[in-house]
Amino acid sequence: MDALSWDGTLTSRDFLLSARAFAEKWKEFNSAFPPWTWVPCPPKQPPCHLPQLQQQQQGYLSLEKTCLPGSSKKGHVASQEDVDEISLTEGEEELEPADNATLVETNNSLQVCYYDFHIVYSDSYRVPVLYFRGYYIDGQPLALDEIEKDLPACSAKVLLESKWTFITQEEHPYLNRPWYKLHPCGTSEWMKLLFLGDDSRAKNGEAVEQYLVSWLSVVGQVVGIRIPFEMLNNPKSCN
Repeated sequence: MDALSWDGTLTSRDFLLSARAFAEKWKEFNSAFPPWTWVPCPPKQPPCHLPQLQQQQQGYLSLEKTCLPGSSKKGHVASQEDVDEISLTEGEEELEPADNATLVETNNSLQVCYYDFHIVYSDSYRVPVLYFRGYYIDGQPLALDEIEKDLPACSAKVLLESKWTFITQEEHPYLNRPWYKLHPCGTSEWMKLLFLGDDSRAKNGEAVEQYLVSWLSVVGQVVGIRIPFEMLNNPKSCN
């Protein structure tokens, strides 16, 4: 791939390849955190209108039931180690296993909710889009102003000054329910600039495998998802 002529977008097939590489790298270098998983879905268009290969590529990456304990660790996706630390008190025996949100909630100083993050391919923009939602343990959804309280302190400034994205709400393309998303209006432009700064990576054919890692290293800052440096510095393809 010639980085100078590349427009910063992905085909649906490249998105699938990049998603698989990203999920494997996340599992390898971020094993203490919940995994990203590929969720296959029925085609959004009638199957007869799509090639068989494209029908098999329909789906999205999912990170489900993640805890963002905003009052004490803003912008930090809770790992199992965080949950274990909160669930135990000095001199007491270990509690019975429970899900992350329930354990985190046992600490009254934290206001904890569940968060789901989905990375979905946009057919119109030809780039990934981050969809997300927050909800209480009983399933009641969080309003945007409640979600903003859990976001990193830098998020408000990024969204205010940013020319490449903003938060909007629309129907999830596969679930047909309202979700928030970071609008992809400027994604292809800054992704192109990102890879122009590392032309050797593009020339070595690593742009597709590394695309989602590089993309989420920028987009994730808005919602508090951190990419380990090892993922950024290890562009080797995952098979």
